[in-house]
Amino acid sequence: MHRLLLALLFVAGCGWEGRVRLLSDVEFDHYYALKPFMPEEDRKAFLKLKTEEERSAFLKEKGLWDRFYKYPEHVRKGIVSGAVQNGWTKDMVYMAWGAPFDKRALAGRPAPRSELLVYRFEKQEDGTVLVYLPNSKTEYKAVERFTRDVYLDSDQVTEIVERKGWSQ
Repeated sequence: MHRLLLALLFVAGCGWEGRVRLLSDVEFDHYYALKPFMPEEDRKAFLKLKTEEERSAFLKEKGLWDRFYKYPEHVRKGIVSGAVQNGWTKDMVYMAWGAPFDKRALAGRPAPRSELLVYRFEKQEDGTVLVYLPNSKTEYKAVERFTRDVYLDSDQVTEIVERKGWSQ
């Protein structure tokens, strides 16, 4: 899912973000997983670094490296492929799908702290599914739109509900 998004960003010509094409596959995966936790100035600084060693050191210095690499390889592969499932943490969901389109605190759930994360998705003609990004250039190409509501109880996914369309 992330690779197609990258290709679309290149076509759109997104300036400094275009430097992503210089990353190895492994770097690309951890960059996109960690991107939701990096302010724009950190993303720019990361992409301006010349070597993989410099970029890895940057992530370690910012305390981001372990945020992704603390998980076993099979979990990291699930994150990179966007295979969100029950039992995942809020951080894992953010790594897989980015920031949600909407989020709300929930009351009356069986946990001390509950939250709803709402994600919008677009299915393309070739069957590829993209997480909706506001102002993206892919929206007009979508052949189907749907929403996934992710219920978190104490920061763990307990339920994922898919709905047709983008109605709130």
